[in-house]
Amino acid sequence: QVQLVESGGGLVQPGGSLRLSCAASGNIFSANAMRWYRQAPGKQRELVASISRAGNTNYADSVKGRFTISRDNAKNTQYLQMNSLKPEDTAVYICNADLRVVGLIANYWGQGTQVTVSS
Repeated sequence: QVQLVESGGGLVQPGGSLRLSCAASGNIFSANAMRWYRQAPGKQRELVASISRAGNTNYADSVKGRFTISRDNAKNTQYLQMNSLKPEDTAVYICNADLRVVGLIANYWGQGTQVTVSS
């Protein structure tokens, strides 16, 4: 059973930091592109950041300079370091990845982790 499992969400004050992790497990040969999305109540799901297997990154304009996506290919794990958090960053953060499993590449989603930025 291939799955993505997130951890690291929680409640943080404005200006604070959190680090999210997303580990892929199961019969995985390798992870290709990995991504973080977020969805706030009443809003559409938004792509926050992405990283290629080679380490090339892209960010939504709203998080540039504050969030950093990284990965550990040996562990099939991606991370999202979130600094200078704002109340508008409050959302469920969901990881996504293209995983090579049994000779094909398939797209997988995590279950999501809540991030709440509030004083």
